[in-house]
Amino acid sequence: MTPQPTTVGDNPPTTERTLTVRFGGGTERQGPLAMGQANMVRCVLRDDPVQINIHDVWPVPAGVTVDSAIDALRVLVERHESLRTTFPGADSLRDLGRQAVAAEGEITLVVRDHDTLPPQPSAYAETVARAARVDRFHLDRDFPLRITLLTARGVPAYVCLVANHAAADGGALTILREEWLTLVSGGDLPVVKALAPLDLALDELSPAGRRKSVASLRYWEQVIRTGPQAMFAEPRVRPGDHPQAQLTLRSRRAGKALAAAASRTGSPAPTVLLAAWCTLVGHRAGQSTCVIAAPTSNRHRPALARAVTALSQDALLRLDVSGPTFDTVLRRAWGAALDAYRHSRFDSVRLWDMIERTTRDRGSHFSRDVVFNDVSSVLGTRRDDPPTQAEEPDMELVWGPDQELPTRMLTFVHAMEPALRLALWADPHVFDRHEAEEFLMGLVLLLEAVAVDDVPLKSLTDVTGVPPVQRDANWLHIDGCWVSPEAIAAALRAVAGTAHVAVEPAGPQGVPGSKGEIIAFVASGGDPMLTPERVHAALMNARPARPEVLAPHWYVIVPTPPSTPGDTDAWRRLPVLTEGNGRNTADAT
Repeated sequence: MTPQPTTVGDNPPTTERTLTVRFGGGTERQGPLAMGQANMVRCVLRDDPVQINIHDVWPVPAGVTVDSAIDALRVLVERHESLRTTFPGADSLRDLGRQAVAAEGEITLVVRDHDTLPPQPSAYAETVARAARVDRFHLDRDFPLRITLLTARGVPAYVCLVANHAAADGGALTILREEWLTLVSGGDLPVVKALAPLDLALDELSPAGRRKSVASLRYWEQVIRTGPQAMFAEPRVRPGDHPQAQLTLRSRRAGKALAAAASRTGSPAPTVLLAAWCTLVGHRAGQSTCVIAAPTSNRHRPALARAVTALSQDALLRLDVSGPTFDTVLRRAWGAALDAYRHSRFDSVRLWDMIERTTRDRGSHFSRDVVFNDVSSVLGTRRDDPPTQAEEPDMELVWGPDQELPTRMLTFVHAMEPALRLALWADPHVFDRHEAEEFLMGLVLLLEAVAVDDVPLKSLTDVTGVPPVQRDANWLHIDGCWVSPEAIAAALRAVAGTAHVAVEPAGPQGVPGSKGEIIAFVASGGDPMLTPERVHAALMNARPARPEVLAPHWYVIVPTPPSTPGDTDAWRRLPVLTEGNGRNTADAT
């Protein structure tokens, strides 16, 4: 293709050409999806490509030519089945199709040549890679790599790579990077011993594999049925996804404190950091139980350690952060994390069926609102020039670009030594910029405190400077969730007309561990077909994704509202047409 001159932003003029590279030598295969693939196919179908596509940037060693860089990429495609896999038949969130491995074919890549690279070439390469995430991969026909080779006067400088997340995760990209560097340096690669995705799928369909998946679903159901439906249920929360600015922490102080805390407690640094993070999140949210999604690589088996495919899935961590001290929480964290990681491989379609069934029965809404993704062990293996303590800042907070996210708090941990480096995206309706900075500074202060001695959790505000959220008396903690009876009544009125919500210490259907029970009084308005089942079904079908709304535990249907509709006793004095929990009929619609 004839090179086309272009100008990218304020950067120097470039020329681009698109190359087609043939690959072959493989075996054509088709079969079911592995669990990690299915989970990500579902995300690719549902989510914005900017959120779900992943990318990496590989600096090119000196002496590598364009031809050798491209040839090494071809070898990787031939070596790993996932890189020549498409997903035909992925038509809906319930029908995720199959995987098809091509024996031969073509990949395309863009070579972008510059007279000179911009002053900050690595940042520029990162920008190029991020920009390429915008376009969606067509699952049925696109091979899963999108590659741009940046050159300066014909000399390769960076490989900017975007991957379909259904074919690769962060661990897979790290393996590809290592293998590509070996190839362009003239080295030989060992025979692939890891399971190919199709072989993994068959392993997961074995009786043992199915038992593991079922056990994971049981674990998730128990957490979703009894834990808080959202960590951040508070007055400022607004429904929907919102732009969130990246806030990056780099702190030598925090790295030293984390190492000292790990030494004092005899716990691994990642566990100390996880416990500190959950403790501070629970404190800020006013929750005694912290439930977070902690994506895990699922690479603990030798046959999967170097598999190039999508293995990562969520571990759903539930940690008691009630104290009384930090060391108490830390002792719980190890077992809680192991339990969560053990149950992080699952059939995603069956998982969401279970979530739908469980939340409908509980009357809740599952909110994956806090995500803690520790990728330090992956990224730690690929630092070209690890910084020394002296090169890292004592304490640095830097704001970055906005990204629209479906979470209230998303954290990536990039390194724990010699400095703690992490990136935080926080919903501005929960944390304004000052509060986000205050939270990360509070994390550093907590690590410094627990490095010296155990910390009573009742002193967390003084130690960290992070106060718990303020809720007025209209907010109540019921069935493990912070709820607003006023918001529940408003949601009911939207689907069932005149209604009143009361909270009683106990009721006809007591809820174990609850400080109260939500009772709904609903006026039938002359509708003889109005039943608790129909009201509950209507409320759950409307599915108000508001963390302060939990469906009533008991519905009381009366003929008409009282003359004083805000008086609970007046509603109680009315004749009752019917009452119940609304959950007795499988399909009340």
